[in-house]
Amino acid sequence: MLTLGELAAYLAGGSVHDAEGSVRGAEGSIRGAEGSIRGAEGSVQGADPSVELHAIAPLQRAGPRDAAFLWDRRYLPALRDTKAGCVVLRREWAAHSPVPVICAPDPYLAYARASKLFDTRPASAAGVHPSATLASSARIPATASLGPGAWVAADARLGEDVVIGAGCYVGEGVRIGRGTRLEPHVVLYHGVSIGERCHVHAATVIGADGFGFAPRPGGGWQKIYQLGAVRIGDRVDIGASVTIDRGALDDTVIEDDVIIDDQVHIAHNCVIGARTAIAGCTGLAGSTRVGADCTFAGQVGVSGHLQICDNAHFAGQARITKSVPLAGRYASGTPLQPTPEWGRSAVRFTQLEALQRRVLILESALESALESAPEKTRDTAPGGAQRQPARAGDARTKKHSSGD
Repeated sequence: MLTLGELAAYLAGGSVHDAEGSVRGAEGSIRGAEGSIRGAEGSVQGADPSVELHAIAPLQRAGPRDAAFLWDRRYLPALRDTKAGCVVLRREWAAHSPVPVICAPDPYLAYARASKLFDTRPASAAGVHPSATLASSARIPATASLGPGAWVAADARLGEDVVIGAGCYVGEGVRIGRGTRLEPHVVLYHGVSIGERCHVHAATVIGADGFGFAPRPGGGWQKIYQLGAVRIGDRVDIGASVTIDRGALDDTVIEDDVIIDDQVHIAHNCVIGARTAIAGCTGLAGSTRVGADCTFAGQVGVSGHLQICDNAHFAGQARITKSVPLAGRYASGTPLQPTPEWGRSAVRFTQLEALQRRVLILESALESALESAPEKTRDTAPGGAQRQPARAGDARTKKHSSGD
């Protein structure tokens, strides 16, 4: 819970304790503390900065104790009827609001920042639960929190304010930076290091063996022991049920500010550049290096040993089979079709190779016929009419120029 003035102060770049009355700043300003806002249905007088806000809610559902956010003009009609305690929006939309507003140049970013103030996640008290298990050589500061059934192995080092959820396993020699939080049942194998202020969600496994096997001459497989580790930078957010394998020789590396969605797999020796975002069910094969500021939509598949440059962006279900040296947007995959059309397209796809062979045979036969024909015949149209050279602008020229 906080006041309207405190929210405005926070969005202006201050803290929730900075606000006294009307606040104006670099990112947000409260409107309506003095005078009035002309709205769609008249004017609203004298917004009180001491009004308490208890939650964030959608425009259509928000009540007098809720803050709402508007970042898309498609929802302007809903603004006119909102009952929210305040709305955070662009300055040019303020006149449409029947309630107090906080103006921000980027309301979506403002929403992201403000959501922290209304977080409903239970606080974690410092201390070690009686059912947690700690190796004698592990270093656990007094400010850390270890939940029920947590296990911290020998020589592990935890930073200040680290939270280890119920049932987590922290392996030998693991390093976890200040303020990082592991949700329940996260597994960190030996030698993994995680930076500061990271968040790892439930059931994620970091540092399992990479998929390394050599074929034996008589059949079967010889395991390749994975001798590297996993290094994760600062402020990395990792979703639930993610798997990040340890390196075969060098480490698997996740750089600062990377965000990874649920059920992503990152194979051994991959390097993920800073600020890259990877959406759910994406898989990266081993030893692929991804640059900074890339985005992968859902279900993207990446082959191994590739180089992907900075600022490359891939649409959902894209299949990346070769290195990407140029920044830009990329897509592949089969677009959605009605089932009967998709069935016909699938049949035609299986016929492409035979069709190509037929075209090659026809082209070869045509070339042979033209080479063996007398020059006069080649210059004569069917029916004996003399061929006329194409003139610019006639039908034949137009057809070729149109790409048909």
